[in-house]
Amino acid sequence: GILEKIRLCLIKKLLPDLEDRRKYHEKFASSTSFHGVHNIVHTRSKARRALWLLIVLGCLAIVIWQICSRFIYYFSWPTTTTVVVQYVENVKFPAVTFCSLNRFQAHAVSNLKVIFLIWNVVSAILQKFAMEDKYSQELNDFLLGNQNFSIKDFTRKNGFYLNSSTLLECDFFGKPCYPQDFEHVFTEYGNCFTFNHNDLSARRVSLSGRGLHLLFDVQQDKFTDEPTLGYTDAGITFVIHSPQELPRFDGLGFLTPVGMHAQVAIRQLKSIIQEYPWGECKPDIKLQYHKIYSTNGCLLECKARYIQDWCGCLPFILPGNGTECDLLKFYKCVYPAVYDIEIKGLCTVGTHNSTCPAPCEETDYPTTVTYSNFGGERAIKYFSAKLKKSPEYIRQNLVRIEIKYHDLSYKITQQQKALTISELLADVGGQLGLFCGASMITIIELLEYIFTNFCWMCIFLLLKAPEMPQWNNGTIPSQNPPAHKEKKRGIQEC
Repeated sequence: GILEKIRLCLIKKLLPDLEDRRKYHEKFASSTSFHGVHNIVHTRSKARRALWLLIVLGCLAIVIWQICSRFIYYFSWPTTTTVVVQYVENVKFPAVTFCSLNRFQAHAVSNLKVIFLIWNVVSAILQKFAMEDKYSQELNDFLLGNQNFSIKDFTRKNGFYLNSSTLLECDFFGKPCYPQDFEHVFTEYGNCFTFNHNDLSARRVSLSGRGLHLLFDVQQDKFTDEPTLGYTDAGITFVIHSPQELPRFDGLGFLTPVGMHAQVAIRQLKSIIQEYPWGECKPDIKLQYHKIYSTNGCLLECKARYIQDWCGCLPFILPGNGTECDLLKFYKCVYPAVYDIEIKGLCTVGTHNSTCPAPCEETDYPTTVTYSNFGGERAIKYFSAKLKKSPEYIRQNLVRIEIKYHDLSYKITQQQKALTISELLADVGGQLGLFCGASMITIIELLEYIFTNFCWMCIFLLLKAPEMPQWNNGTIPSQNPPAHKEKKRGIQEC
């Protein structure tokens, strides 16, 4: 049958005889580029043959050990960090967000001190505040009686504002700037204002030592905070950040008290992090409401998604287009939802498997701040005459801030792969060449030799397999076949 024809074909064409196989092995040993093998085969002295066998096996063991160690090192995903300082002719000026520590106008909260408690509930989304139980009844009474009250509208209308009376001077590299050059934004400090919002093309500097000069009047008599709730400071707080990112004050803001002059020297630091598994970033993550990826923006969008799913509304200080939450939902649903997000770890930051991994590229602005008392006697008299205010008012309300680059350079901190694929192949090839004189051609020779012997082994096993019975149309042959079939089978066997 067919099986018999296959066996005959394998015997005649594919399986060489014993002598041909022996010659093939000798030819391979003589011609292979794997060093030392031909010395083992062609050496007549048994001692020399044993010595060469030990040498070849020893070198092979060292090669295997070295290659395994290199692969283990590669799959540990090692990285190195390089720091490069790049000097340039001009550099982009960062965004600066300013807030007053006096959040609300005094006349608006004189009879509504509960506003501070409400703002604590609202700002808890951005920064965790501890709410005391002694104020819960006061909050409940106010919320039940003022269900249509909008803390967003109240803050925008009665919070800190920026105009010619609060921003007395503004100078950016010798050119005047105005309150219209600042963008309004809500933070945990209420109304805040960002200079150089969205990275305006004109905000590039070409000289170090000069920058943004501002003079604020915090107007303590018009704006107030509540000392009984922990708001005891007066002055301006600011944070320096990338123009494409939202300001983040939690632990990053700089405070400038009244009667002080703050001189701020900044540098630009770019960080480049490798993607997982070498680093902790994921380059394919995109944010819906932010131009560039940042952990703070990702965290805000994550909280917005969960709060919108749980409460059916969206707080106005979070990004998104959902229905705005009213005060009752803020207190009854949003605040507990934020607490659950923190406790259950639903929005995590940092590692590659967290909700918001580290960004692959990030720009920070390391800052050095020095302070001095605002103005001498002449300056106090000058501003007192200009503003028609007393010297004591000048010392208790004015804040001067100067922000400038330390020099026209930026530092790049880049995380790089300590061992790339090409370097791994070079290491493996170097070890093979040093100890065995092998190359990629040698590896192909060995694979061909092993494959040929494997095919011969398979053919040998196939030929030794027992002869399969011949079936006739799927029926079992009878125990006593007809005589003419027995005779024909006997002739075939013969």
